[in-house]
Amino acid sequence: MSRVYNFSAGPAILPEEVLKEAALEMLDYHGSGMSVMEMSHRSSWFQEIMDTAEADLRGLMKIPDNYRVLFLQGGASQQFAMIPMNLMKHRVADYIVTGQWAKKAAQEAEKYGEVHVIASSADQTFSYIPDCTDLEISEAADYVYICENNTIYGTKFKELPNTKGKPLVADVSSCFLSEPMDVRNYGVIYGGVQKNIGPAGVVIVVIREDLITEDVLPGTPTMLTYRTHAEADSLYNTPPAYGIYICGKVFQWLKKQGGLEAMKEYNERKAAVLYHYLDQSRLFRGTVVPKDRSLMNVPFVTGDHTLDAKFVKEAEAAGLLNLKGHRSVGGMRASIYNAMPIEGVEALVTFMEKFEKENV
Repeated sequence: MSRVYNFSAGPAILPEEVLKEAALEMLDYHGSGMSVMEMSHRSSWFQEIMDTAEADLRGLMKIPDNYRVLFLQGGASQQFAMIPMNLMKHRVADYIVTGQWAKKAAQEAEKYGEVHVIASSADQTFSYIPDCTDLEISEAADYVYICENNTIYGTKFKELPNTKGKPLVADVSSCFLSEPMDVRNYGVIYGGVQKNIGPAGVVIVVIREDLITEDVLPGTPTMLTYRTHAEADSLYNTPPAYGIYICGKVFQWLKKQGGLEAMKEYNERKAAVLYHYLDQSRLFRGTVVPKDRSLMNVPFVTGDHTLDAKFVKEAEAAGLLNLKGHRSVGGMRASIYNAMPIEGVEALVTFMEKFEKENV
């Protein structure tokens, strides 16, 4: 069977070149006689994989020396607890809720201290990003939290909130490495890799060194303490070795594409193809305020649930998979991450044009 165009929000499409390279190395990685799946995480082979992956990520993101890179487990959802456990020294934090994942993160943080929702777009079904230029930041807040790109609702912070000196913590799971970012504007950047970087099972945390301390909330497990992993260079316990190996290959692929500046340009071109069609379609419409649209996740609807279901079914038959919207919102969603070629987006638009002619 030939490859399909996979529009899944995650686990998601990976570069074909990376998959082919991994397949060639499956039984014998660089003459070791072993697969990376079988390799000791204490071996020199795997240490080289780790070191190269971190160096490549640092180069791509231009990560300053006073930030640590941690390859962890538990996905982005475990960070919902790990962040307050490690950072909520005064038991106060401010959250900006622009979607389901920020909402869940705020609810988890409430177990550890006082959470202030200082801005939200819940009033319009998370279809926009609120003005965050002059928020009422809590004086005692240990950090300000955002989900920078909202996978379910398709919105993206184009300007970061003014945190008035408080550390900014950002979940970037669905926009990780899709465009350049100034790491110095953040205290913590983290993301599950299964959307834009690798297979499920790895979460990458980029954290400023002064935020890695022994002063964590009482009862914080050893495994949920950033210091534990920083001191052990992400090798405190057996890491998600194969997932990290694939991430490393994706980092190398991104370098070959020209880095994050080139990826942003390509992602803008891809998204423009789909948004341009949606803006003039008589059947489909996007659900996000145009200025806040994501380059990665594009939700759209027909306004008719039956017609939405018909579209998803017929699209799948045409080799356009995983276009069904998140169960909480319905409709459709095309996730067009870094590895989605522009030909895939063009094929989707061509199919949408055909469907529109047949159903209007």
